[in-house]
Amino acid sequence: MYETYCADVRTRINLGIRRRLAPLMGNHRGRIELLTSILLSLPGTPIIYYGDEIGMGDDISLSDRNGMRTPMQWNQAPNAGFSHADPAMLYSPVITDPVWGYKAVNVSAQQSDPSSMLHWVRKMNALRKRLPIFGRGSFEFVMPENRKILGYLRRLGNEQILCIMNLSPYEQTAQAEVPGLTGITPMDVVAQVKLPPITHQPYGFTIAPYGFYWLQLSNIRTG
Repeated sequence: MYETYCADVRTRINLGIRRRLAPLMGNHRGRIELLTSILLSLPGTPIIYYGDEIGMGDDISLSDRNGMRTPMQWNQAPNAGFSHADPAMLYSPVITDPVWGYKAVNVSAQQSDPSSMLHWVRKMNALRKRLPIFGRGSFEFVMPENRKILGYLRRLGNEQILCIMNLSPYEQTAQAEVPGLTGITPMDVVAQVKLPPITHQPYGFTIAPYGFYWLQLSNIRTG
């Protein structure tokens, strides 16, 4: 029995993460953006694996983690613009299927599309860089009664950002307890719009399916 157990462990060791974000999320743009918003708003330094910024797929027919290590899909040229070598000489083959292949998903095509995943990730990454609170601030869960909502408060000095995420495929309403912030008008830092001011009551909001808010709560008091 011990030998069987050891053999089973050896077959599973070093597998790591074998799938990319886009395939795990069913190539659903809303889910991908939601998970990315959570990654970028957590403490520390986020890591985005190459290709995830354009929604690349994977090749799970390859062994171990090589399914995620396919050539970067730069454009529609041979070998996805990654190399001029003979395709047989590549360490891993390029992805060619109609959904995830380099002719459907590549950097060149997304650069020319303002609504592409690439432009959205660039915007969010630039926004995060302007908000040191995400990397260095404290972290505190806010627990709405609606369990489909994930909420947490980030603090750094006088700055505060309330992050609210809808984990559901349906529109949700919820209330969050935000004591000590009466009179502050939250600013959605992604959309750059103001929300209703906070009162003495629990703060209510409605959030779209797989939607999220990054709400700045500091230095935006009403007159």
